[in-house]
Amino acid sequence: MAATDKRGKNNVNSVPEAPSDAICLPDGGARIAELAYYKAESRGFEPGHELDDWLEAEWEFLL
Repeated sequence: MAATDKRGKNNVNSVPEAPSDAICLPDGGARIAELAYYKAESRGFEPGHELDDWLEAEWEFLL
């Protein structure tokens, strides 16, 4: 038998609704990539620092 919610609706394959006060954030990966790009740009896209740029961007994004 399928599970139902308080209103008697079938919720077997339903997605939970976001609370009305939920905050929608932009895609984190895209924002990190953007930050890493600007870091690379600031030093003239010198090769060999890609991972450092990405990790530093992740750190800043999480702060």
